[in-house]
Amino acid sequence: MAGKREYEARTEALLEPIAAGYQVEIYDVEYVKEGREWYLRAYIDKTGGVTIEDCEKVSRALSDALDLEDFIPDAYILEVSSPGLGRQLKKDRHFDKSLHEKVEVKMFEAVEGVKELEGILQAYDQRKIVIMLENEREIELERNKIAQVRLKIDF
Repeated sequence: MAGKREYEARTEALLEPIAAGYQVEIYDVEYVKEGREWYLRAYIDKTGGVTIEDCEKVSRALSDALDLEDFIPDAYILEVSSPGLGRQLKKDRHFDKSLHEKVEVKMFEAVEGVKELEGILQAYDQRKIVIMLENEREIELERNKIAQVRLKIDF
């Protein structure tokens, strides 16, 4: 049986020409189980933000393409949406677009006594990210010890 990573990669490959056709970019694709349900989520973005119409058009086209390919044996719910303002940073391209932005980082284990940190994303590579804390001190965090990184939105 193929794994979730393969489903995500194949879905992203199907989504590429659809996204280009509707002038949106793929932010992320995830295949996750929540409770008893499987969800296939495609997050799309564009300058100025995506509209509900963008999501609807992409969803219909992606649904048709997925029906033709039929590579996911489980029943699942397809969702197409914007990644939102407080978007999660997972891939290098997400970190690249978010350099010098404020981020919230949740760690699996405490670092210097805390599991949640906020700061300005200064740098990243395959092994670590570097954030500037409020006290203007830089801290390196190992990526494999990070549970989640999100853009911090101040209202």
